[in-house]
Amino acid sequence: MNTLFDKIWDKHIVQQVDDGPTQLYIDRLYCHEVTSPQAFDGLRERGLKCFRPERIFCMPDHNTPTHDQDKPIEDPVSKKQVDALARNAADFGLTHYGMMNENNGIIHVVGPEKGLSLPGMTIVCGDSHTSTHGAMGAVAFGIGTSEVEMVLASQCILQQKPKSMRININGRLQKGVTAKDVALYLMAQLTTSGATGYFVEYAGEVVRAMSMEGRLTLCNLSIEMGARGGFVAPDETTFEYLKGREFAPKGDDWDKAVAYWKTLKSGDDAVFDREMTFQAEDIVPRITYGTNPGMGIGITEAIPASGDANFDKALRYMGFKPGERLLGKKVDYVFLGACTNGRIEDFRAFASIVKGRQKAPDVIAWLVPGSWAVDKQIREEGLDKVLEAAGFAIRQPGCSACLAMNDDKIPAGKLSVSTSNRNFEGRQGPGARTILASPLVAAAASVTGVITDPRTLL
Repeated sequence: MNTLFDKIWDKHIVQQVDDGPTQLYIDRLYCHEVTSPQAFDGLRERGLKCFRPERIFCMPDHNTPTHDQDKPIEDPVSKKQVDALARNAADFGLTHYGMMNENNGIIHVVGPEKGLSLPGMTIVCGDSHTSTHGAMGAVAFGIGTSEVEMVLASQCILQQKPKSMRININGRLQKGVTAKDVALYLMAQLTTSGATGYFVEYAGEVVRAMSMEGRLTLCNLSIEMGARGGFVAPDETTFEYLKGREFAPKGDDWDKAVAYWKTLKSGDDAVFDREMTFQAEDIVPRITYGTNPGMGIGITEAIPASGDANFDKALRYMGFKPGERLLGKKVDYVFLGACTNGRIEDFRAFASIVKGRQKAPDVIAWLVPGSWAVDKQIREEGLDKVLEAAGFAIRQPGCSACLAMNDDKIPAGKLSVSTSNRNFEGRQGPGARTILASPLVAAAASVTGVITDPRTLL
């Protein structure tokens, strides 16, 4: 019996090259401003149009400022890239959600929330965290700029078929443990290269019990284990999330779609190239201590003993020592947002901790919704009042402090607790030091001013 990955992949094969790649049909291409300019220039040079423009959606997110978006972008590089995307979308007749458009946000947040990402699809974008959309039951993966050009021109891509892996997580998560903690735990177990060459299907009781937002977080971080992508078989949680969304099927088409989506699962006798099982009770709130997402510990644990030269280099950069515990460590910045944790559920979690408390005076906190739709929901639910009463301000949507491509940079030497996906050297700004964590851990740090176990505040 085929795996779910096999079912979706095989359905999208246009042709198979002997001893070579597969020509794969792509259902949805997302374009942002950083990896698309050269692709559009390539089309112009060859006098080509986009083959299926209705399947392509463009929006800026990496370079967009998270304040004063109604004013011209001050940074010249950012402005050039954002303006180029608007011009390219207009020239090639593509849907474009620009800054201040109610549909704008981080592309990996907007796709699912608008029903653009659907079960059974193949989805690509010139961005590694395209794996996020796998939470919908889709085969979604990041591609390079030359491949973006290939999809613009042909709606197809040449790809070697990855191997398949299933990760089962059984049991029930403890209080204060989130999907982010599950992902950080898996990265520490598998390392940042443990899933290289694989497409990961997440399964088990914990995954079935996860909300759609939790699954999006889990799939988002698949790439940090080296995986080509990660996905979850669609189920009632998926269907309930998608029903009524703008681009989801309607009426009879909805019923037909759900009937098909219910067939999208691995068979009981499906054989994976690799299968692993983990237990929920082994997972606690987690933080990273190094300079890759796999260098993580339970929040009450000590940093492990020295490993090798790279390990020592990472600790020197972070200013930490083997055997040290990070509980109580002073925090300078807190960032809530990114395509990892910029959804409404993440803001609810953050607000649940800070409600009735006050932001620590020495902490600078950037709370950045993943889209204008999330921003609207925050206000409809009154979370903005809770956050403002605690001393927090909500910024405008964008990738923000996840990566140093906009104004939201962490200064050199400062320690940031971040809900984003990467903690590489300089990722959040030259010399910035990043601890990856869940929204609950970030919220706890923001009100205490130090790294704090969120379970003590729940």
